[in-house]
Amino acid sequence: MIASFILLVPIVVIIFIIFGVIGVKGESKEGGEEVIKKVYIYLVLFATLMMTIGGSVTVFMSIADIVSPTPYYQTFEDYRLNQDKSFIDKNEMEEVQLTEEELKERYTAKVNFEKERDISRAKNTLIKSFGWIVIPLPIFLYFQRSLAKKEE
Repeated sequence: MIASFILLVPIVVIIFIIFGVIGVKGESKEGGEEVIKKVYIYLVLFATLMMTIGGSVTVFMSIADIVSPTPYYQTFEDYRLNQDKSFIDKNEMEEVQLTEEELKERYTAKVNFEKERDISRAKNTLIKSFGWIVIPLPIFLYFQRSLAKKEE
């Protein structure tokens, strides 16, 4: 999201410069200042609208991750092959063999942990994404109303 905003900044600056030059050359000094003000308002409207749209898309993606988290990528067979079937018990200091049922329980616990972690991460992203909507939206509405008042 931030990378797209960083890429957007040079484009907005170039558009601002082009409109400013056209406005200053095309009209008198007072008219040129008015064009620059309007260009500034339109740039603020554009930037805040893009931020709000980007935040809305991220909110939707986060909700989708909460509703349907990405499935765990490792199958039980892979997990079983990668696990050492014996470990040293700390109390008795001897090797203990894990049964198939114990491996299955550990695998299920790991899958549930990963699912909960993904949901937690999606909730965190959801909260952050609301900032991309709540912060620029009032600015957008303010400048939109001020533009409408100037045009009347």
